[in-house]
Parts: sequence; C-alpha cells; structure tokens
Amino acid sequence: MSDVRLAVVYYSTYGTNHQMAEIAADAARAAGAEVRLLKVQETVPESIVAKQETWKAQAEKTRDVAVAGPDDMEWANAYLFSAPTRFGVSASQLRAFIDSLGPLWAKGALANKAVSAMTSAQNAHGGQETTLLGLYTTLMHWGAIIVAPGYTDPIQYQASGNPYGVTVTVNGQPIPEPVKEAIRYQARRLVQFAAKIAA
Repeated sequence: MSDVRLAVVYYSTYGTNHQMAEIAADAARAAGAEVRLLKVQETVPESIVAKQETWKAQAEKTRDVAVAGPDDMEWANAYLFSAPTRFGVSASQLRAFIDSLGPLWAKGALANKAVSAMTSAQNAHGGQETTLLGLYTTLMHWGAIIVAPGYTDPIQYQASGNPYGVTVTVNGQPIPEPVKEAIRYQARRLVQFAAKIAA
C-alpha cells in the first residue's frame, strides 16, 4: 500500500466515462493506492434525463455511486478526472463541480497534488484534446501537478495516441482493449508520481 489517496472523479451521461473511471480505479488500487470512485452531481433536471432511455438507465445504474464533494477533494492527494467532451470542453456537470471548489482553492487545499484526466466524444476529432488542455489550464490555476501519459509507453501508440490523457471515440460501442490498457497505464503512472510527491 502506498501513501496515495486517489479521487477518481467522473461524469458520465451514457456510461463511457463511468467505465473509464472504473478501469482506472481498479488499476490504481492494484498499484497500491487507496481509491474513491466518485461521480459529480447531475445538473440536468430529472424530467429531461427520464426522457432519454440510455441516460436514465445510466443514472439508475450508478445511483449508489457516491457524489464527489469538497471533503473528498481535501482527503485525496491525487485526482483523476474523466468526463465527456461537450463542444470542445468538459461537460458542464464537471465544470459546475470544479466551480464549487473555490473555497478549497483559496486556502491552497488543491495545490501540489498529482492530477490527470481522460475524456470521450461520439465522433473523431470532436474536441477531445482541447477538452483535456482546457481542463489542465484550470488545474494549473490550482497549483496541481499534471501527470499526463505522454508517449512514455508503447500502448500510447496502440490506443488513442493522445499524450495528454486517454481519449476514446466509441459512439455506443464497447471500449476497445488497447484503450482499456492505456487507461490502466495512465492510472498506474499517476499513482507512481503521486507517491513520489507524497513521499
């Protein structure tokens, strides 16, 4: 067991980022981290969610997953975010959660912690890279230490090829095995560097 306390924080409309977060959480636990798998609060009215069967099914499937809060962010000394791309930026639900963390940021409680991020979109070139870069800009304001996968393992060339973090284009299909392995690699790399920072 390492000294790493990792909050895997995700938002998922139809299930892709939930799957990505679960894969990452399992890999991080296997690497010795204590992990909390957390979803952010849904901000869309329940009446709208209920009209879309896939969205409604995902909400029901994950109703017992804990909702991320400020206490989780203070507890953790590393973060891994996963949320879909919306018009080239993170889904508004994740942004709303981040916007709620101003008091923690103001007292420096988010600084000096290792962080990485992942995303998805329904179409290739749908803004995945800008989503991650935009999210990292916010995390730099926190003073967090960004741990991107880069091109540090051959799996990066077999999966998305994205040095900023795993991105996937699935459009309702299962996540391909090379992408799953890239997620595991990114989680292990994050735990490795978070442990160095925590030491």
